[in-house]
Amino acid sequence: MSFTKKSKKKHPVSWVPTAYFAMGLPFIAIAQASVLMFKSFEISDTLIAFWTSLIMLPWTLKPLWSPLLEMFKTKKHFVVATQLLTGITFALVGFSLQLDNFFTYAIALLAIIAFSGATHDIATDGVYLSELSGKEQAKYIGWQGAFYNLAKLLTAGALVYMAGVLEERFGVMEAWMVVMFIYAIIMILLSVYHMRMLPSGGEQSSEVKNLKEGFATTKDVIKTFFQKKYIIWFIAFIVAYRFAEGFAIKIAPLFFKATVADGGLGLSTADIGIIYGIYGSLAFLLGSFLAGYYIAKRGLKKSLFSLVLIFNMQFVVYAVLAIYRPDSVYLIGGAVVAEYFAYGFGFVGLMLFMMQQVAPGKYKMAHYAFATGIMNLGIMLPGMLSGFLSDWLGYKLFFIVVLFATLPILFGAKFIPFPHSENNESDTNNESK
Repeated sequence: MSFTKKSKKKHPVSWVPTAYFAMGLPFIAIAQASVLMFKSFEISDTLIAFWTSLIMLPWTLKPLWSPLLEMFKTKKHFVVATQLLTGITFALVGFSLQLDNFFTYAIALLAIIAFSGATHDIATDGVYLSELSGKEQAKYIGWQGAFYNLAKLLTAGALVYMAGVLEERFGVMEAWMVVMFIYAIIMILLSVYHMRMLPSGGEQSSEVKNLKEGFATTKDVIKTFFQKKYIIWFIAFIVAYRFAEGFAIKIAPLFFKATVADGGLGLSTADIGIIYGIYGSLAFLLGSFLAGYYIAKRGLKKSLFSLVLIFNMQFVVYAVLAIYRPDSVYLIGGAVVAEYFAYGFGFVGLMLFMMQQVAPGKYKMAHYAFATGIMNLGIMLPGMLSGFLSDWLGYKLFFIVVLFATLPILFGAKFIPFPHSENNESDTNNESK
């Protein structure tokens, strides 16, 4: 069965927001919501941080199978199929919470979601890069970033709040079963919507006809990626951009939920859903949209250092909260709003840099997948260590140490080269050293 039907060109607004919302939902569900879920089941911080980081490995390794997606069907086919698979697996996660040793089963199922989500990301980015010109890519980067992270508004906001309310009324297991089923329904509905509304992103590649050629193409993708001019600097820059976030992303919700006696803020799951998920995510959306206009007016090269500086202000906020531990919900909420605005404003800078400076060349989709995979490696590795470090250092010292992890990117943003024109839609030169 084919998900593709010839029709007139779809307007980007009809599919960019929903496609990137669907991309963000499983990532945020694993990175943040599952952390709070396992915390409610009284799993240790060390186990939570390690396993919920490790199962995100597919987002790092996805470039290895990205060329194989060119062999069959269209990019749209893989977007729709992985959304459906992700939805079904979320439902299975919900059912697994009733089992003995549920943590093992839930982690295994979330790992399947991670693989499906990573494959979905490759195909979605392929549609975006294939269907939109360079000018359109820059125009809709704010939409892309905003709706990717709008998933936080639902995943780490409204549904976490719902889980907190349901925990008090019906119990932890029942509450999180409902949340997992809602994730499932959303992903399945998105797959049905995109069967009709998503453009194809191009037919399967005529250059890849069998598995042997697919592996040969994969080898060529890897080889040409590492032959790009300034690639070592680009890799270091991408890893450093979100390295501090990798430490903070797992521990921040645990810090918010931990008792005051344990050095946390003592918020309930419902409080976190409102403050951390809803108001913070709305601030993120505002920051993302404003950053898009800011970059469009000044250009990415002129904007990059200010974007990086603002992006890293969020870790100053965490350190201040950990040091003073205010008990005012309004003060905490205001700090989170400021932190998420800074996060949203700076986040889009990295995505556009990877599109315009790292991806250009023969294998634009696969090389962009490589770049985002490296980006996720920069989050995953510190995330795996973050639980151990926070247990050892305590929340206050941990977030102070995180501030030092921001220094490399502040230096790098000043000197990173821009070999490609920001406005050239088909820049394939300067690919090799």
